[in-house]
Amino acid sequence: MRLILFCCVAFLLSAPTLCVAQNQAGSNAEAVRVEAQPGKGFDYSYYLYAPTELREGDGKHAKATILVVPNNTGTLDDDFSVHDAAARRLAGDLRRLASQLKVALLVPAFPRPKSDWTIYTHALDRDSLLTEKREYRRFDLQLMRMIDDARARLGREGLRADRRVLMLGFSAAGMFTNRFAFLHPERVKAAAAGSPGGWAIAPVETWEGQPLRYPVGVADFKAVSGGALDLEALRRVPLFLFLGGDDENDSVIYRDSYEKEDEDLILALFGRTLQGRWAFTKTVYGEKLPEAMLKMYPGVGHTISPAMWADIKEFFQSRLRD
Repeated sequence: MRLILFCCVAFLLSAPTLCVAQNQAGSNAEAVRVEAQPGKGFDYSYYLYAPTELREGDGKHAKATILVVPNNTGTLDDDFSVHDAAARRLAGDLRRLASQLKVALLVPAFPRPKSDWTIYTHALDRDSLLTEKREYRRFDLQLMRMIDDARARLGREGLRADRRVLMLGFSAAGMFTNRFAFLHPERVKAAAAGSPGGWAIAPVETWEGQPLRYPVGVADFKAVSGGALDLEALRRVPLFLFLGGDDENDSVIYRDSYEKEDEDLILALFGRTLQGRWAFTKTVYGEKLPEAMLKMYPGVGHTISPAMWADIKEFFQSRLRD
């Protein structure tokens, strides 16, 4: 599901280099589209927006934090332009949030193939880490290269960007955000993941004697990711996981998200509903990840409600003050 804001703001685009947006009423600018640069490690474009507020009170060499929002087209399509257009719209929708938080915004334009539908790239699923198809493999690594490129671009504008980013995702993008934090905790300042596919990755290798492989848990984390889980670094990452009390969007039962053996394991060990599993997730995250906060919103379906948006903003603002 594409993130939807209830308000939007206008802003200014200047090409070919990034120009800090003049966030004024009536401005008709857009986020900068950065073309793919395979030589720098990313094969797809991304969108970058830097509001005027980044410079307020800090002079020429201001510090900046980047908010990364993974794209989630919501559909499968082999036409990359479909995903690129959705990413552009998402970047436009989130301009006001970036201005309010006084952060730069980065939205990648990753594809989600129809011809290889089991590779759920927008969710950073198991297949997307293990596939031999270069065009769909390891978007987590490509995203880090995009972040580094964005930092360099901001630097040329006199903005010193933190190597650690904020991350926000909902639904498939919530899965991507949740899993990226596990894969690269050293690059995450704080992450908010909403309705992460019916199951947030568990920070344990086994439960009741059963191994929990990625993305159910971390039993084979090194084999899948190429590196050991840095649990100590992950424990220091503030995480905000949120779910609607009436949300029924359960990815666990679909083969593009989880294989049958993983579905059977989750349903047997942790429950058949999203809300039923939430209690386990809240317990295990509370035990293993002291900086994690989980919240359920009664009466909310598969959407981001105004109350959720308010809590997301407060969560990020509190981390930016640290």
